[in-house]
Amino acid sequence: MQIFSVVLAAGQGKRMKSKLYKVLHPVCGKPMVGHVADALDRIDCARKVVIVGHGAEAVRNYLGDRAEYALQEQQLGTGHAVLQAADLLAQEDGVTLIVCGDTPLVTEESLRRMVELQKDQGAAAVVLTAELDNPHGYGRIIRDADGKVTGIVEQKDCTEDQARVKEINTGTYCFDNRKLFAALGQVTNENAQNEYYLTDVIGILRGQGEAVLPYCSPDPAESIGVNDRVALAEAERLMRERIQRQHMLNGVTIVDPQNTYIEADVTIGADTTILPGTVLKGRTRIGEDCVIGPYTELADTEVANGVTVKQSVTQEAVIGAETSVGPYAYLRPGAKLGEQVKIGDFVEIKNATIGDGSKVSHLSYVGDARIGRNVNVGCGAITVNYDGFSKHLTEVEDDAFVGSNVNLIAPVKIGKGGYVVAGSTITHDVESDALAIARERQVTKPGYASRLKNRLQEKKNRK
Repeated sequence: MQIFSVVLAAGQGKRMKSKLYKVLHPVCGKPMVGHVADALDRIDCARKVVIVGHGAEAVRNYLGDRAEYALQEQQLGTGHAVLQAADLLAQEDGVTLIVCGDTPLVTEESLRRMVELQKDQGAAAVVLTAELDNPHGYGRIIRDADGKVTGIVEQKDCTEDQARVKEINTGTYCFDNRKLFAALGQVTNENAQNEYYLTDVIGILRGQGEAVLPYCSPDPAESIGVNDRVALAEAERLMRERIQRQHMLNGVTIVDPQNTYIEADVTIGADTTILPGTVLKGRTRIGEDCVIGPYTELADTEVANGVTVKQSVTQEAVIGAETSVGPYAYLRPGAKLGEQVKIGDFVEIKNATIGDGSKVSHLSYVGDARIGRNVNVGCGAITVNYDGFSKHLTEVEDDAFVGSNVNLIAPVKIGKGGYVVAGSTITHDVESDALAIARERQVTKPGYASRLKNRLQEKKNRK
């Protein structure tokens, strides 16, 4: 049996009060519609149709060829939105999942269970439901004595007894595809909003004697649809809790989950500890036995086993095994650290490789460089890589020593085992095993300090 899906993503989202199209607002680092698409991908949908309207081009640009698209030019209700997929799906045999693009917390597990329930019971439709302590504002699920769905009653239409029902409609459905589109053709807009409601399909199918079944989600968070920034923040919180729980169940220690922020695509190895204030973004990959944080941000960074990173920021960097970074280091795109490297306080690395066992311990800038193995880069050393027009490469080969407060004026090369004396400004290559010193000779004038001070004081008094 083939699985198809329709993602409703045509609403403008006026309550978001944003220039960004609603379903593209991120939750834990990924647009809401991206979370929905990921869940559908994981259950092997044969075809995925996204209904677009306002901001259609932006959604297409984001999802690309992951989906097909149908345009809802006028916003005439959810039933009308699904009907726009008829030309693509109406003749298909199988089941169709309908998911709102602003429900980022819907899970692969629930979608899969709905498909299995529809298949096993031969139902015309399965409705994803949830039980809420406070269901006010949601459509209520009305069941018969056999537990089947007889209808969905909106809040404003509930009787007193119906209003006490805590099981609500999440807006996610699984339909027999042909029965869905046949019923959609019978939906009318004879209501106060003059819209075509997808929920009317449930009543039509029931009137035809078809079975409509509920699947009650074990996680009420799946019911959240994001319509404003308040709901967006709540979805972010719930998604963050879900992500962190999974990492902890996989063997990661998160010391303070309420003050830790891990995006959806981050992976972390077992026995790694995440300390408070840490932000892990993008496709960051962290190995086992690491300590990350506190107050550290890693974005799209690869971290091997046994690494320590504290009070630092990294972006598109690679960190080798048993390397330590920080505190207060900044690894910019292209930074590649080998194994057992030390990057200390107030060090910035950009587009540079640092070989195994090398140290850049403090107050240095290494940019556009290749640093070999077992190199010591002293305090305050700088690769001067930019001449105002172009970036140039600095090379420091294995076992070299670069003293404190050294300027390496690129392009320049320090050979293997070379030694650059502190305070030097190096403009020419240094051969292997050579010592380079490039600084002015010190001049000392005995007794001159007091004479200079007196002269300066007299000058100040004359003013």
